[in-house]
Amino acid sequence: MVEAEAELEAKLRGKTLQVYWHLLKAGGGRSFGVREVQRAVGFKSPSVALHHLEKLRELGLLSKTSTGEYVVAREVKVGFLKFFMRIGRFRFPRCLLYAVFTTSLLASYVIFYPQTLSLHNLMALIFGLSASTILWYETFKALKESPL
Repeated sequence: MVEAEAELEAKLRGKTLQVYWHLLKAGGGRSFGVREVQRAVGFKSPSVALHHLEKLRELGLLSKTSTGEYVVAREVKVGFLKFFMRIGRFRFPRCLLYAVFTTSLLASYVIFYPQTLSLHNLMALIFGLSASTILWYETFKALKESPL
């Protein structure tokens, strides 16, 4: 299983990954034509889009309808895709949930707890601010590394 994932990750790179990411983001069980993918991803020619769509089909990630359009057949979590989650149609970095949670806790602590600047209070503020900063950094880093 691990070898199959490693092999899939090795083949799912560059522009092919970019096409797959676009299909996942726009997905929802709908079908995509070659020209639609070409325009969305910014390829100069439909044959380049077709090449990447066929490569994804050969990997078992897409299936082809009787009308010649492509549908996402299987969603895999390899490479940077491991760091994203989906709720409905929305995809976002996993760290976003943790960043929002820790920032909310920190804001609640500052608002509802008297700030006396005691050692305990300072340590709670330092830990809360550090955790929030690290998680927001990781969230923006994941967004920056996504292919689109």
